[in-house]
Amino acid sequence: MAEATQPAVSDLPADLLAQARALLERYPLIDGHNDLAWAAREQVGYDFDRLDIAQRLTSTNTDLPRLRAGGVGAQFWSVFVPSTLPGDAAVVATLEQVDAVYRMTDRYPDDLALTSTADEVEAATASGRIASLLGAEGGHSIGCSLGALRMLHALGVRYLTLTHNDNTPWADSATDRPAAGGLTAFGREVVREMNRLGMMVDLSHVAPTTMRAALDAAEAPVIFSHSSALALCDTPRNVPDDVLADLADNGGTCMVTFVPEFVSPITAAWRVEAAAAAAQVGVDASDFVAFQRFSASWSAQHPKPDATIEQVVGHLEHVREVAGVDHIGIGGDYDGTDTFPQGLEDVSGYPRLVAALIERHWSRDDLGKLVRENTLRVMRDVEAVARDLQTSRAPSLRTIGELDG
Repeated sequence: MAEATQPAVSDLPADLLAQARALLERYPLIDGHNDLAWAAREQVGYDFDRLDIAQRLTSTNTDLPRLRAGGVGAQFWSVFVPSTLPGDAAVVATLEQVDAVYRMTDRYPDDLALTSTADEVEAATASGRIASLLGAEGGHSIGCSLGALRMLHALGVRYLTLTHNDNTPWADSATDRPAAGGLTAFGREVVREMNRLGMMVDLSHVAPTTMRAALDAAEAPVIFSHSSALALCDTPRNVPDDVLADLADNGGTCMVTFVPEFVSPITAAWRVEAAAAAAQVGVDASDFVAFQRFSASWSAQHPKPDATIEQVVGHLEHVREVAGVDHIGIGGDYDGTDTFPQGLEDVSGYPRLVAALIERHWSRDDLGKLVRENTLRVMRDVEAVARDLQTSRAPSLRTIGELDG
């Protein structure tokens, strides 16, 4: 595949970009969410001979040269599967996603290191490799089984997003009709067991009622792996200010995402219009695969408005103001949507964002927290809580039938 054209950077002074790159050498960035594994499934059936990420690619937002150019030191690879998969098919597909990340890291051992703890991330950085972590995007991936949850943890999965676009039987999604009232009794047991295991509770995609219920139930810090601020962009996928304020008390982190529909009010309005048009032809906007296909065609006649780096900066500064600088991170969601803000079109763009923040007088220490230190601190806190809980709490054998009837 031909080399991708890099976005222009002429709008940012060269000295700021140099400072940004130097900062990312000091604090190699940890990104909370990347869907390359799903792109590999859809494009080539996980054949990394055909999708060789050692080369610059045109069909993805992510490859090794651009990760290096972006100053990425650790990546949470999402092992996402659609929540529309029937029955336990989601569990099987999630295991296939995990397998794909294992094989990807095995294929590129000089560049990628499979990791599951904060110390292992630091060791990977010291060895010059990009730490590769796993996050499962949606509670449907455990099939209402705490045993399946434990097995994902045993395979190295270090966060579980409680829902995707659809409710699970035990948790409400932001983009589905309320059914659980946030979390059911079994949903709270899932959170308790995740805390005992040392798996981060991810509240991206969930309804505000679920966010609040999970914060009430949590004994360890939570994360939002790829969400932005509701106050700046009114879309169900973003985080309300009261939840951001509670996040500070919890010790968690909101990893601001770059998805234009969650960053730009104009692009969010475009998505509402696209969802209405999809509904007219029988396509549900919460159906990830079907809506992606519909919107790719529909946007030819209804172009999607661009978002900007400045809008992403606005979300970062809002989360910093409400939650505090110790509770912000970055979750780009590359290869998880079709467009990205101008200047952030792929994973090489992180220095441009950091340069824009330097221009806004963010300190080196605050930038270090944003791009790396906050995520490492949350990981360590979650690991410490798990060590304590495992001394007094056995693996839960409760079932959804027992707890929810």
